[in-house]
This record gives sequence, structure tokens and C-alpha cells, in this order.
Amino acid sequence: MFKTEFLDIPALAAAGGEVLLPGSKSISNRVLLLAALSEGTTAVHDLLDSDDTRVMLTALEQIGCMIERGASTLRITGIAGALPAGTAAELFLGNAGTAMRPLTAALSLLGGEFTMRGVPRMYERPIGDLVDGLRQIGCRIDYLGNAGFPPLRITPADFSADAKQPPIQVRGDVSSQFLTSLLMALPLRAAQQDIQIEVVGELISKPYIHITLELLARFGIAVHNDNWQRFTIPAGSRYRSPGDIHVEADASSASYFIALGAIAAQGSAGVRIQGVGAQSIQGDIRFVEAAQAMGAEVESGPNWLQVRRGRWPLQAIDLDCNHIPDAAMTLAVMALYAEGTTTLRNIASWRVKETDRIAAMACELRKLGATVEEGADYLRVTPPAQTADWRAASIHTYDDHRVAMCFSLAAFNPQQLPVRIEDPQCVAKTFPDYFEALFSVCETPRAQIPVICIDGPTASGKGTIAAEIAHRLGYGILDSGALYRIAGLAAHRAGIAIDPAHEAEIVALLGSLDIRFTPTHQILIDGEDVGHAIRSEEAGMDASRVSALPKVREALVALQLGFQQLPGLVADGRDMGTVIFPGAQLKVYLIASAECRAERRYKQLISKGISANITALRADLEARDARDMSRSVAPLKPAPDALSLDSSTLSIEQVVTQVLDWWQERQPFKPS
Repeated sequence: MFKTEFLDIPALAAAGGEVLLPGSKSISNRVLLLAALSEGTTAVHDLLDSDDTRVMLTALEQIGCMIERGASTLRITGIAGALPAGTAAELFLGNAGTAMRPLTAALSLLGGEFTMRGVPRMYERPIGDLVDGLRQIGCRIDYLGNAGFPPLRITPADFSADAKQPPIQVRGDVSSQFLTSLLMALPLRAAQQDIQIEVVGELISKPYIHITLELLARFGIAVHNDNWQRFTIPAGSRYRSPGDIHVEADASSASYFIALGAIAAQGSAGVRIQGVGAQSIQGDIRFVEAAQAMGAEVESGPNWLQVRRGRWPLQAIDLDCNHIPDAAMTLAVMALYAEGTTTLRNIASWRVKETDRIAAMACELRKLGATVEEGADYLRVTPPAQTADWRAASIHTYDDHRVAMCFSLAAFNPQQLPVRIEDPQCVAKTFPDYFEALFSVCETPRAQIPVICIDGPTASGKGTIAAEIAHRLGYGILDSGALYRIAGLAAHRAGIAIDPAHEAEIVALLGSLDIRFTPTHQILIDGEDVGHAIRSEEAGMDASRVSALPKVREALVALQLGFQQLPGLVADGRDMGTVIFPGAQLKVYLIASAECRAERRYKQLISKGISANITALRADLEARDARDMSRSVAPLKPAPDALSLDSSTLSIEQVVTQVLDWWQERQPFKPS
């Protein structure tokens, strides 16, 4: 997962390949709570691992559920509808509405004392209609801040007056989570009598209620649905574990890749989405219909979708989006590529989600050059009139995962402009590896992928600086100096003699290795950290022999070029800016005095328990500088367009800040 302050996505050109979606957030948190309330142990397969599910699991453990975590299966032993006497806890639920609202309902019926807290945005998300419904049957819930909003205090209910309980009324036009919460909690009070819930006003997001009803049935609760206006939980209802349950992949997350296929996947292959198909119980699967109306070509199987570009430009649509409230956000970005004006209606619920999504989408779409009209419950989007009207934009994400994910698709703009996504880690709410999945199926000319080169003499600190820059930007890293040592080590381990007669074997071996560098200075070969092994004296001698083999050198150059992958690369060495990446957007030549470098190397060796002589180290560095600068192949020297930086008197943070400032100056946008 990208944990950077921002993520710059270069202009993207095409898409194709296969992506496996994470489990549905809506299904995951429902299943966790139902399993927790049930009698018996439930094995949950393919559960979403995200911020929302983590806060739910923590809360369930706090109320007494036993949870066993496996590699791909989680086993949860429920409380069989009853809490131990005297249970009390303070629960932190982040910004997870799928945890805060259902848990509030269930705990207010179970007894015990609970404080329900979250992040500041949670305290702006309404819960008053749910609380009003629960108070109708004697639940005791107090507001600790503003009336109608969390945080909340729950104390044991008074059910003395519920012998002839009239239907519990709840508004349906603010959030379907209120009704879902009542439907999942009230079976706890249905032992002796039917319980009815009556929806006041129009019920929005009916597909999410459908998910709830389907899952309740899996756990033994057969709710009667009377035209989406009255729901009856029959007397004698009792939660029973189904034993095993599989979580479908998230249909809302599928929307980004369905849109990706419609925008960028040409030819017969397209983008294949694994984990969800047209028969999904999730309402957001109907996003497929909207995408097809805009021009996407979609095929479907039991657990997969295949999407490619059809009509182009896409066709603008006018759509009531009540049935796909979350996925409809993706349509707003697809509208950027459509002919005409797209209108998304009946989306008032966007106002009370993780952020005010109508206002947020309108603001960010305008940054890109679109003309946007917003209303209380609609959004109207007209794309930039001409290619030249597109603008590079830094997208503010409002701590909203869906804003971050859908705006990543703006990187396919015809002006070939990059897009900056601020706070990219907010996708952890539902899809922690979203950007990795996106880049795995996206293509762009190599020249479009940004490269920062950090060159300089031995012990100038270029490796440390490059690793930190890569970490700050979320880019890949290339330690070019380690590659010859890796080649020598790999040949030695494979029993291949390092001589001209075996040159072809070494080249073939290099092609089979999975070599990775991490910002934490790990050097991995097929997953093994070989950082220590390649620093031995023997590895150094093998590296020298390898460097004398012309075809191996050619192979290593090709290998270095292969590290230029999305979203970008930071490469350090002696000839990155002059030989390997002469077209790099930023080249830095890092220097420091021989005295300073010798002192750094001395401290480094001493810290590792290796004896050293600072005078000898300085002499060795000066001799190596002379050799590197005078060698016939790729001599050590700054590229003509490199920026020189003397780090002798600067801290690591000061050097990193300067390099990042230079990088920012080259970008076409500024942070919001």
C-alpha cells in the first residue's frame, strides 16, 4: 500500500490484463457482526482486510467474541445473542459507517455499557434516525456531542413496555445503513413475538438492503419484505452460524476496473476482473449496465467480468443512481471521456458519506477542466470542450477512498497530463492495494514513466538519499551498484564459472532472477535478502570478474532499464543520468568532500563492529574517485543537465528536502 503524502500518476495510455478484487466491505462487516451474534463458530473466507474490517474485528473482540486469524480464513465464535454480565467497553470505529451504525443497534439491545467513538468526520455523519428508532423500543442511547451524531453512550435498555410493540419506524431517505442496522439487531428481541420495521419515506439504496436480507437468511433469519416499506422479523428468530461463508469480491471496487476497460482496454483481451460476476448479490454490480450504456463492452461469467472499450468517445447518460450510490462516483469520472453532458440523479446520500461527495466530486472535476453543476441530489458533468482544455490537477481526496480511486482514471486524459492523488493511503478503507492493482494492468510508453537519477562518487550518500526519495514519492528504487555483485553472487551460487566461456549462461541466469530493492535498503533475490551476502570480499571479486564480460554488461544495462516501471523510479549509481537514463526528468549529482565521506564510512563500519582507519579510508576513496573518473566506459561525471548538490555540511533530511523541491518545480501542478 502507498503510504506517501501524495502519489503522482503519470499519463497512462492503455490497459489490459487480470485483476483480483478484494472482498466486499459491505458484505465483510455484515458477516462479521452476524457471526459475532450467532451461536457457534463461523469460518469466514476471503474477508476484506481493510481499515473498516479491522476496527470491526477489534470491537467484536472487546465485547467477548473469540477470533482466530488464519492466512485466508478467519474463524469467529459468536456470543449466541447474549453478552457476559457487566460487559463494558469504549469502542473506536474510525470512519466506518458499516461498523458504527450496526454495532450501535446491536449493543443497545444486548445490554452492557459502551462508548462509541470515531474520527472527527464520523461525528459529522448522521445517526439520529437510527437512534430514534431504537429508542422506540426502550434502548438507552445518549449523545456525547451534537444531537443526532456520534460519539454515543449506550447503557442497558428498558424493555418493560415492549409487550405490544408497534412497528418501529425509521427514515429511509438518508442512509440505508439505518435500516440495515435494525434488521441485523432486532432478531435479538424476536424470541417471543414478531417485530416489524416500517420505512418512513422513500427507501434509498435498496440493493444494500437486499445484501442484508440475503446474509440474514444465511444466518437463519428469514425476514419478510413487504414492498420495501415494511419488514417483519418472525417470532422465534435466532442466529445460527452457517459454518462456512465466503465473501464476494467488492462490486463497488469492480467499478474502477470496469471503467478502466471502457476507457483504455482495446483489442480482444480487455481487462478481466476476477472475484465478482453478473449474478452478484451486490447492487453495485448494476454499474455494468451503466457502463454499457456509456459504451463499454462487457462479458460475464460466474465469478468474472471481461471489459473492453466499445463506443468511443463514451456516450453521456442521464441516470437515476439510487441503485448504485457508491459506484456512481466512477460514472462522474467516466463522464470526462463522454460526448455530451452526463447527469447523475438521486444521489442525495452522497452528502452524508465519508465526505460530502457531491461537493467533493464537483470541486475536483473542475480542477481537471470539466464544467460541473451540482444540486442537492444531482451532479451534471460536461467534459473539457477540447483536448487543450484538460488540466493537470492535484486531487484532494478528503480522506475518502472512493474519491482517490475514481480520480486515478483521469490519468488517461488525451492531453497526456499526470494526475496527483493526495493522501493515497486513504484507499486502505476498502482496497489497500488499489494502486498496485491499477498499475499491474496499465501501460504507458516508457518515456512517460518518471525517473529521478541520483549519481555521485562512492560514499556520497546517494543510496541513502535515493531510498528516502523513493519512499516519499512511492516510487521504485534501483541500486545499480549492487547489480554486478548480484550477478556474481548468483553465478557463484549456481555453480557457473565466471569466464567468457560461460557468459551466455550468466546472461540467461540474470533473466530468470526476481531482483527487487526496497526503501528500507533490502536487496532481494527471489524474495531472499542478500544485502549482507553481496558485501563480502568474495562477492566483490566475483563482481569484478562479471564486469569484464561484455554480454553480461549489456544484459545488466537491459535489466536496469527494466526497473523503469509505474508509477516511477529513483535510480542511484555512477552513470544513471549519463548512460542508463539520459532522458530522466531530474538528475542530481551528489558530492561530498573526501574527508566527509571517509568520516561517514568510518562511522558506518565502526557501528557494525568492523575496525577501520579513517586515514586509509580517505586514501582509498580518493584513489577510487580517480579510477572511476578516468575509466573508458561510463566514466564518473555529472550529466550536462544534472543539478550538483554538495552534502558535506547537510543532513539527510536537508538533502532530501532539496531534491524533492527540485522535483516539485518540474511538476505541472501544486498541492491543494
